[in-house]
Amino acid sequence: MQRRTFLLGSAAILLLPMPSIADTGIRATLYKNPQCSCCEGYADYLRQNGFQVDVKPTNDLAEISRKAGVPTELEGCHTMFVDGYVIDGHVPVNIVRRLLTQKPAIDGITLPGMPMGSPGMVGTKTEKFVIYAVTKDGKAPTVYATE
Repeated sequence: MQRRTFLLGSAAILLLPMPSIADTGIRATLYKNPQCSCCEGYADYLRQNGFQVDVKPTNDLAEISRKAGVPTELEGCHTMFVDGYVIDGHVPVNIVRRLLTQKPAIDGITLPGMPMGSPGMVGTKTEKFVIYAVTKDGKAPTVYATE
């Protein structure tokens, strides 16, 4: 009788839904231009790396970035908010994870433009990525990481 109970209990456990990576992932909200497809590629890249990404098309991307502390000349192609930080552009996931782990006293990070070979972009990486730390207090951006 014990063997039968064990087998039935084991079968019941196997039938329970298992949490997926998405169920335990870091939540992020990504604002993008409605016509931009590389932003969707970046969101997919983050999802493949365990993030839960809510994509919100907007025509006010520059204003969202500005209010978040990202200088115009350092804007990326989309603006994302995660765990109280702004992340602008195609920042590699290892840099995003470092930011979320270290929790520095900044408002966020940005990878300006749309560099070839960056996550979500097509092509081969042709240059070093320079990711800047930004703040809303008017201080000049500083280099946060290079890759």
